Amino acid sequence: MRKPSRQIDVHKNAWYAIIINSVQIAAVWALAILLIIEHDLWISIATFVIAVIVTIGAAVDIREAFLSRRKSDEADTLTNMVSQMDALNRTLRAQRHDFLNHLQVVFSLIEMEEYQEASDYIEKVYGDMQSVSRAMRTDNPAINALLRAKIASCEQAGIQVTLHALGSWKNLPMPAWEMCRVFSNIIDNAADALKNTTEKQLSISLKEDLHGFSFSVSNNGPMIPPQIARSIFDAGVSSHGEGRGMGLYIVRTTIENYGGNITVHSDAAQTTFAGFIPHMKEQNGQQEQKNQSA
Repeated sequence: MRKPSRQIDVHKNAWYAIIINSVQIAAVWALAILLIIEHDLWISIATFVIAVIVTIGAAVDIREAFLSRRKSDEADTLTNMVSQMDALNRTLRAQRHDFLNHLQVVFSLIEMEEYQEASDYIEKVYGDMQSVSRAMRTDNPAINALLRAKIASCEQAGIQVTLHALGSWKNLPMPAWEMCRVFSNIIDNAADALKNTTEKQLSISLKEDLHGFSFSVSNNGPMIPPQIARSIFDAGVSSHGEGRGMGLYIVRTTIENYGGNITVHSDAAQTTFAGFIPHMKEQNGQQEQKNQSA
């Protein structure tokens, strides 16, 4: 009987490779320095050459480990995004399939003069369609799918979500999967902050203008302490306990890689994460200014 294959943890293996190769580099250079000090010129040269070769090999392994982690994150995000888009597609197809049936039911109820029943039925169908159409505010299918999935998840947790979206969000200067990862981390962070709040409210705003793309996610959860807010985008910093804090670090580094920025403002009333990503031409202009000033 064939044994089931074990699932490979790419993140764990990558960290093992990084740590082991880093220790290897430190050890080989410590040994090399010891031999160079205590032996003649030729042994010292040979030791130095060996140390350099070992260091280059270990450095390549470390680089590949980081690349593997990045590719693993990308694959996980893409898989999640495809799943969300598939769910959205199934919902839209189901709505299209059911549309004629709904019309027939409403027509029959009106024919039987069951006006209140018809009104209630229309209201129920309208509510179901609104829950999907709320997320269909941009021309970017991946962002629409992510927003629908996050809105549905929040509402299941008793969170009232308000969405305002302006612009197509189609010509992003970054891959859609990276933008989805940004939104996913920020919305999840906001939803986590509302766990112990009575009237849970979350607001998502997306805008696009001539300069670029801006967004904000607000919640009425507890205020983030100033000492945490100042460093909340740093790796390992979190207001939700130990073992957290990488999500917002990923958000900041991703946005900054495309010339953007993100800030947080928190008070007793609400906490807002606001970000901006310039259009590609704006990024090119900023880069030219940097080159000229250099």
